Amino acid sequence: MLAKLLIAAFASVALAAPAVERAACATRCATQCYWQSDIDEAVAQGYSLLQSGEVAGNYPHQYNDFEGFQFPTDGPWYEFPILNTFHVYTGGPPGADRVIFDGDGNFDSVITHQGASGNNFVLCHL
Repeated sequence: MLAKLLIAAFASVALAAPAVERAACATRCATQCYWQSDIDEAVAQGYSLLQSGEVAGNYPHQYNDFEGFQFPTDGPWYEFPILNTFHVYTGGPPGADRVIFDGDGNFDSVITHQGASGNNFVLCHL
């Protein structure tokens, strides 16, 4: 009987507890926070499609770095959408944010059209 009361008490506390937040942001694009798992999943999907020669929408495609960013790896670089819905992009409207990776699937950066002029990008930061 005591065990049942304790289980019921813990269950009611668990239901009343606030939702646990995800890990800290790895990067921010304007007000959008992306966790490392979001970035890793987007890069993995983009690189997998690149290797197979397939695309989702028009992605991945080569990123030409007209803005002159300094990436940790050498090009060619590829861009792939990272969605603020926290789902992996499979086609349709790509949103404003992109992961950048090299031809070996190494992550380079997250960039966004938000706050950029024209069709340019700006770097996302923490």
